[in-house]
Formats: sequence, C-alpha cells, structure tokens
Amino acid sequence: MILSRIRKHGQALVALGGAAALTATLVQPANAATHRSGDLAEQLQKTMTAQNFGDVLDTTPPGSAQARALAAQPESESGRPKHAPALSAAAATSIHQQPQVDVSVIELDTKGRPVSSGTVLMSPQYKNGVVVPVDKNLHTDGVRYRLWDTDQWDANNGQGTTDTVPGRENAPIDFMEPYPASIIKLMVGFGILQLVDKGTIKLSDTYAYTPTKASDRCEGATTRTIGEYFDRMITISDNGSACTLIKVMHDHGGVDWLNQQFQDLGLDMLQLKGTDPANGDWSPNVTMSSLDTAKLLMLINGVSGTAWTAPNGKPVTSGLLSKASREYFMKELGEQGWNNVLSTTNYCGYTYPTAGMPQRIAQRWIGADGTVTVNEDPTDGKYLYPVQPCQDAAEVTFAHKTGLTAFAAGDAGIVHSLPGKPKRDYIIVAFSNLGWRYQDTNRPDPGPQPAVNRTDKFATLGRVMDDYEAQR
Repeated sequence: MILSRIRKHGQALVALGGAAALTATLVQPANAATHRSGDLAEQLQKTMTAQNFGDVLDTTPPGSAQARALAAQPESESGRPKHAPALSAAAATSIHQQPQVDVSVIELDTKGRPVSSGTVLMSPQYKNGVVVPVDKNLHTDGVRYRLWDTDQWDANNGQGTTDTVPGRENAPIDFMEPYPASIIKLMVGFGILQLVDKGTIKLSDTYAYTPTKASDRCEGATTRTIGEYFDRMITISDNGSACTLIKVMHDHGGVDWLNQQFQDLGLDMLQLKGTDPANGDWSPNVTMSSLDTAKLLMLINGVSGTAWTAPNGKPVTSGLLSKASREYFMKELGEQGWNNVLSTTNYCGYTYPTAGMPQRIAQRWIGADGTVTVNEDPTDGKYLYPVQPCQDAAEVTFAHKTGLTAFAAGDAGIVHSLPGKPKRDYIIVAFSNLGWRYQDTNRPDPGPQPAVNRTDKFATLGRVMDDYEAQR
C-alpha cells in the first residue's frame, strides 16, 4: 500500500525561459527498500545524456528525395516494410536536432509496490533532459503533452501543436510525445483480458475475422482462437492479430469503454483513439507516455494492495485483471520474440549492436542449432549465431513489448532477477522518434542480418540502468 509520506527527489534545473526547479518524487511504500533522495531520476537523466542521442544519422533528411519517397508509402509498423525505399548510410546526414526521447523507470519492492520512480524527457528544448515532476500517485500535471507529427518535428524545432490532454496549457514542460508504435498492443491486450474476465469472450473461442474495409496494416479474413491472435500480437508483434483483437473489442463496445477507464484511472496518456470498427485498424491519434505505460505494466505485474489513488478518490488495484489473466499476460510478454531494443540477446555473438540488459529469452525461439528464429523471413527474423553464451550469462527476465516504425522506436517491460542473481525488480519504458529512418554512426554498412533497425543507444541505456538496479 502506498503511504502518504513522500520523499522529494533532487532538483533538476531546466531552461523554460528562465531556470525553473522541477521535483520528482520518491514513493515510499511500507517495508520497502529506499534510495537516497533523487538517486533514480538523477541516474536516469545522467544515463540518457551520456547516450548522446543526437549523434545518429538520418537516412531520409527533411526535404530529400529519400524523405519524399518514404512519405509516399503507407504507414507501416514493420522494421522492414516491403515497399519502403532503400536506406543507406551513404545517403545520410547527421540528425538536424535533438531527438524526442521519453523514458521512465519504476522500482518495485517484493510485493510489486512502487518504491521510487524517475521520468526524463529529451527534445530540442530539453537537450540534456528534464525530470518530470510526479505526485504520490505517480501522476503528473507538469507536462503539456502534444500529439506526434513527424512533419512538425522536422520543421518546427520539435514542437507540436495538438494537445492530447486537456487543461495543460500552463504546464511548465511542453513535449511532443513520440508515436508509441506497436507498444499500443499492451492497451489492446489489457482490454481483451478484461473482456475475458467478464466472461464476454474466452481465449479458447474461435473468431472469424471478416473486415469490411481494406487496410495496408491489417490482413484479410482469418480464423483463429482469441488466444492465438493474442499470442501472435504480443510475441511476434503481428499487426493483423492486433487489428483482429481491436475489432473484437469494437464488437463488444470495449474500445470506448477502455479509453474511458484509462482516463478514470488517471492514465491520461493511454488513448487507443481513432480505431476503425470495420477492420480494427488504428490511427496516428493513439497515444501513450512512458510514465502511464509503466503504471499499466505495474498493474499487469501485480501490486499488493493499492497501486495508486485515482482522480475520483478510488483505490486502483491489480484486481482490474484477474490473477489468471495477469499471469497469462506476463507469460506472453515474457515470450516476446523481438529482443532487440533495451535488450539484445537475439544478437548474441554479433559485434554490433552492443549488448543490452542481460536478459534470458524464451526457449521457444531457439532452434536445434542454438540460433534464434522469430519468423520465417531470413532477412528479418533469422539470427546467425547461437545464443547460449548469452543465455548462460543472463541475470534477468524481461516481460516486454517493443515498437518500431520509420519514425518510432521503443520498448516497455517488467524486469525481474533470475534466481541467484543480484536482486532487482523494476519497470522500464522508453519511447522515441528514432525509428529505422535513423542509423548509428558506428553501424556497419551493409549492416548485420537481421537488420538493426534502431539505434543501439537504447541497448546501452538498458544495460547501464540494469547495472544500476543490480547495485541498488
């Protein structure tokens, strides 16, 4: 149970016309280990600044022929869309401004209760990062969140113009939140499992997906069980399955209900908006923030007692999902096939990308030769080297979901230590606009196969923050 007693984090000075002091909070549940004031937010800010996210190459510089060719393609949630223009470091230039990066870490005690949190935002306005102030409910009114728009980011100094949360016009921080990409599937999964808990649907139910409108993202008619769609959506990030499950939610009035529930819970930035009941497709209007996503993951992980208090004064608990549904969700997230952003175990044996957090991956992806195959596309899902050395050296499990487009890259998950390893229990979420449009300056050209379609700075971030948590 979260007590009302709060310890204040150290202050982070940010330029907002003048110097303003913003304070993050350390949540202090009963019988929980604590850091000294300010440690986590300060460590996260320091780690993010050290990554020098502005040191990447843009393969589609604004106004270039490559950028025009990419803009002509339909939006894709894939790392290697079939019809995208070829991208090469030879045609790239340095990114023209500091990227948008949003990262949160919530440390947990052994009962899943929050011990402390840190959220840091980076943008052209906050080049060294700004610590987000949160209250005892891990909620913030200190950020004026804006809807992502790539053209505005390119041409308007990273500034957005469309508010996503009303009433924040006077907030001290103004931030255009990166598009969450496939991490929206966490919201879909949460909604589907609530329908399961209500008895409205069963995971074993067979569902015939029959869209009445064509979509570049969604597939044609399919028939599978709800559980099969769920597994494909989470573990291989199958967009067709996500469309199907969104359509299932629409069939039962679940999308509008879920969006209202998120607002009632105080998860202002969790908005599954603009979905199409004809096929389950979604729009660029969907939003998530790292902080609210981390809080959603805290509920999925399981919290003893009250996780936080909602704006209406009611306690928020993990009872929003049954124990069986939470365990199922955690199992699916733990069997994530794409371990290639904050963790990079799939690339074990490669010289690039760098090693991320020391994660043990699910055995289901490891073949008789010891290599990982996530799908049957040899350019996308077949890795070259045996992963057993990294499995042997692993220290944590990472139940997570990745997201990637040309203009978005992120990862969101729950970390627990393996038996006998230094103890850590925490949630880490990262959103950014550094999708496969951008490449590292040290990326080999031609790059490794499968392609590394995101900067490996996130792998370093994951490793450094995990080292910090292991020593806390």
